[in-house]
This record gives sequence, C-alpha cells and structure tokens, in this order.
Amino acid sequence: MESSALLLYVLPLLLVFGVYFLRRTRARAQSAQQMDESVEAGLTEPVSLHPLVDPNRCIGSSACVTACPEQAIGVIGGKAQLVNPAACIGHGACAAACPMEAIKLVFGTERRGIDIPSVKPNFETNVPGIFIAGELGGMGLIRKAVEQGRQAIVSIKGLARGGQALDAVIVGAGPSGIAAGLGAIQHKLKYVLLEQEASLGGAVYHYPRNKIAMTAPVRLPLIGKMNFNEVSKEALLEFWQGVVQKTGVKIRFNERMEAIERSGSGFVVKSSRGTYATRAVLLAVGRRGSPRKLGVPGEEQPKVVYRLVDAEQYRNQRVLVVGGGDSALEAALAVAGQPGTKVTLSYRGEAFGRVKPKNRERIDAAGAARRLQVLLGSEVERIGVRDVMLRAGGKSVGLPNDAVIVCAGGVLPIDLLKAVGIEFETKRGTA
Repeated sequence: MESSALLLYVLPLLLVFGVYFLRRTRARAQSAQQMDESVEAGLTEPVSLHPLVDPNRCIGSSACVTACPEQAIGVIGGKAQLVNPAACIGHGACAAACPMEAIKLVFGTERRGIDIPSVKPNFETNVPGIFIAGELGGMGLIRKAVEQGRQAIVSIKGLARGGQALDAVIVGAGPSGIAAGLGAIQHKLKYVLLEQEASLGGAVYHYPRNKIAMTAPVRLPLIGKMNFNEVSKEALLEFWQGVVQKTGVKIRFNERMEAIERSGSGFVVKSSRGTYATRAVLLAVGRRGSPRKLGVPGEEQPKVVYRLVDAEQYRNQRVLVVGGGDSALEAALAVAGQPGTKVTLSYRGEAFGRVKPKNRERIDAAGAARRLQVLLGSEVERIGVRDVMLRAGGKSVGLPNDAVIVCAGGVLPIDLLKAVGIEFETKRGTA
C-alpha cells in the first residue's frame, strides 16, 4: 500500500519533470540550429544595441529567452547567447528578465565597432546648443529614452536666449522626441518638432504586430506617471496618439532634417520643407536612420513605403518589393501570403547573398509555386500611378502596380552630425 501511494505521488512529478526537460532540450536544440543558420548566412554581427552575457553569472534559466519576442537570444551549453543577432532590436527585455543580472546592453563588437556621439550628463554634445537623447545616443530602452528627452529640454530651458525665433528644434517623434515636445510646452518654450515619417512612435512603429514594447512605468511632462505592464506595440502607439491629442503637441510629419548650420549664438536647421532659426537643437532620432531611397521618378507617391508594417493591408493588390536582404525577402513572403495579392520581388544582384538559408529556401519554394515572381538583376526605372517600370536583362519591363515596398536599409545622419562638429566614439562591445 505504501509503495502504491508513493508511486501515486512520484509518477506525476516524474511526468512533469520529463515534460520540462523534453521542452528544454528541444528549445536548446532550436537555439543551436538558429546559431548555425546565423553563422552560415554571415549574420553574426548585431547592428545596434544588443545583449552581452556574462557566462560566469548566467545560470541558463532561459528567462531571457522567454522575454525576447524576436527569439534573438537562446541557451547553448547551459549559457545564454545571442543566436540571431540580425533580429535583435535592443529593447532590453532580456536584461530586465535575467534573475542573475548577467546581461548588459552594449554597442558594437570587437570585430565591428559602432560610432556613438559623445554626450555630456545634461545630454549636450561637444557642440554647445546641440543635444542628443534616446537611441542615437545609445539608449534603446523606451522608459529611459523618455527620461532623456525630458531632461534634455530642461537643459535647453537653462540656456541663455538669443534672438532666434525658436528655443528648440526637436528632430524625431519617437518616445524621446514626444517627451521633449511635452517638456517644451510645460516650460513654455517655442519649439518645432520634425518627424521624417508619416507616423509617430519612432522605432516602436516598426516593431512586429502585437510585440511587447514596454513593461515599466514612465513619467511624462504634463501627463505624469504612467504605469505600463507588458504593453503591446499597438497599445503603446494608441497611448502616444492620445497624449498628442490631449496635450496639443505639434508634430510636423513627413519633414526630414537635411542640415544644421551655426548662425550666431544659435543654429539654422534646414528641412525638406523649410528653414528654422533656433537657439538649440535636440536630436531624438533612432539608429535606423533615413530610409535609403531609389532615386527614381514617382518615388514620392504615397503608395511607396520603406518598411512593411502590416501585410494585411496589401490584400488583393499588386505589390513590388525591392531589395535583396532578409527584410525584403520576409516582406515579399508575408505579402504573398495575403489573399489575392500578386507580388514581385526585384533585386539588382544576380543572387541573394547574406540572407538566412530558410528565407532563401522559402523564396525559392514560393517562386516555384508561382506565389510570387522573383526578378534578379533588375532595377526600378520609374514608378507610375498604376504601374512600375523595371530594367531587367537590358530591357524595360512594365508591371501593373498598386504598392511598392522598398527594403534597402537606412542611412544614418552621422556624416551630417560630424560636419557640424559633433564628436563620436567607436564602441566595441561596451555600454
């Protein structure tokens, strides 16, 4: 009887532990496979802020793996590792989840350094009057970027006023820029807030659908403390929209900063739509930079975008995707999966190079199944209202078209900032 009772209790425990170890073994095998694929594709260098794991402190709890929506981190050999560097966007959820504080967020690696502007504790650069807050200055965490934007405006408030029309030109309507705009209203500063895209939210806007974007409270000027508990991208963007409507913060969308010039005790900021004389400039831009454009006639049309946000919006449309990287291949596959779409993927190279093997295989399979058309060795010549003209094989090829998605990467404003005199430090795996 006693042995039977013992088995009654022990067997369920053994079953639970068996399931646990089976799942852990599978997860770690998947992590190892992902690492192998990243190495094979040559995608081993993270492009921005990313986790660095201290193996002496890591206990392999997998808490960081669970916390990462992009599945960029995994456990191999009992220790956490960055297994999919290309997918990491630097939000820091892994570091916050680690029970042993074994993860810190850093820029660059020993092989690939990343230039970060030198910024003082008050967020002013070495050029008096030019401030940097948020991701460009090395802070990818939303709550800290918000705080930096708030504090930077306080620093600008303390500057001696000159004869300029504006106290501040704020560049970028992400979390840091929005907080700065709210602070400018709070401190009764004359400001202009520029955003190169048609939407606010910065990098958050380009997160995958339903991605957890924030899990910590934040304090906003005019609004106060806002408590967030695992807020999705959509909910956070809705919150920012509500803040803008409630406070009346003015944002000039679709207006790109193009130059900053010194003028007396202040600056002249030139944009794609105007010129602004200001006492100070706050750069609250991300490290995605400005989208790299094709430079062809018709590219200014609303149907041309530079990132895929929601594949469902392209149902029953004829879509051209331009690019040869993973983002282009994944965008083409996602759109081709929507009902009624007709997708063409155009790439100027003769073969897809540094892409994940799985993406290459999926593109080949989709092409063979005629779910999309792949045009290698092709370039866009012109974008019409209802068509596009490509150059392929020495001939011009016309295609009916409703939308164009350009996935050609971004151009950081580093050259522009260096021209103003801002100094940069090359980070090689340091915070």
